[in-house]
Amino acid sequence: MHPVITVTELAALPKGVPGGAALLDVRWQLGGPPGRPVYEAGHLPGAHYVDLDTELAGPPGAEGRHPLPDLAVFTAAMRRAGVGPDREVVVYDGGLGWGAARAWWLLRWAGHERVRVLDGGLAAWTAAGLPLATDVPADEEGEFTAAPGALGVLTADEAAALARRGVLLDARAAERYRGDTEPIDPVAGHIPGAVNAPTTENVVPETGLLLAADELAERFGKAGATPGTEVGVYCGSGVSGAHEVLALAVAGIPAALYVGSWSEWSAAGRDVATGPQPG
Repeated sequence: MHPVITVTELAALPKGVPGGAALLDVRWQLGGPPGRPVYEAGHLPGAHYVDLDTELAGPPGAEGRHPLPDLAVFTAAMRRAGVGPDREVVVYDGGLGWGAARAWWLLRWAGHERVRVLDGGLAAWTAAGLPLATDVPADEEGEFTAAPGALGVLTADEAAALARRGVLLDARAAERYRGDTEPIDPVAGHIPGAVNAPTTENVVPETGLLLAADELAERFGKAGATPGTEVGVYCGSGVSGAHEVLALAVAGIPAALYVGSWSEWSAAGRDVATGPQPG
């Protein structure tokens, strides 16, 4: 299944259970505010809200700001939203794509094969003149069961080794990669050997829609990430990096995610490189 669905394709899907897709609203932004109030103010009809910080991630700590969630918590959230093994899932956010990509990545990692991200998110939906709802759907009773391991996950040591033998992409902004500034984590810079490929460049700036597959393939190819190359991704805390993994998948390039990312790496006193080159 292609990892992305357009507004037109989603609007044409059959509505209702069991025929329709399970819709997950994952509106989130770094530093807040929470996504629940904007969800309640208007969301795609039938969509369930999923909280990234508490249901798609574990508590912040030594493993980073957004470590893998407790499987029981994640499973309960997916079942409440009606996710089951044979039901298609569509995830969306406000338009940036990061929150939706985190949900997509977790579901794919947990073994669910029928999950797609709404290209352009809620912004694209409303731009197409399609309706929103304010009623909150009742909790469902999905039969989702997690089977972790379907997508690659890197530890800190594995990310360091991959940077030497393959391609490790740093999905953060260029100024954070270079070490010019670090507004969140304790140390500035990047993992030695990592190549900068900011997540923000995966989309068309004016619309927030993903670049076409051939454009993404060209972009990642310039960073050394091509089909057949071993590729890994990290970011600040494993959220925008999931969007990079999504974009790589659209380009036909499988990639593993270092979930702990820079928030784990920088807090552990590991080696750091600075400047515009991998180091």
